Amino acid sequence: MQGKTNDTTTTRGREAEERAARHLERCGQRIVERNFRVRGGEIDLICRDGKTLVFVEVRLRGRGDFGGAGASITTSKRQRIVLAARHYLAGKAECDCRFDCVLIDGDQLEWIRDAFAADD
Repeated sequence: MQGKTNDTTTTRGREAEERAARHLERCGQRIVERNFRVRGGEIDLICRDGKTLVFVEVRLRGRGDFGGAGASITTSKRQRIVLAARHYLAGKAECDCRFDCVLIDGDQLEWIRDAFAADD
């Protein structure tokens, strides 16, 4: 039974990332990469907003019992996202970047631009 729960969670996570990607594209973002992983970190979506590179964390919560989607982005989670972003940027030309979050609580979607900084 444990595997079925993980499969459902993975499927729901993919669906949330797809929903977030469609929303960001409708708002003018261009998706350049999905699920960028390195040892110690992952970035759900990497977008371009003009000349700015945007690292996006997507969080889904079906219920708000534990503070909702936004409360689930802990300091250690932010550090893992920043670590992955540094790996992604290594060897690339210098560019502006920012960290956004797309929070999905039930049917509500909220896009937070500049949700945190690399040194938070």
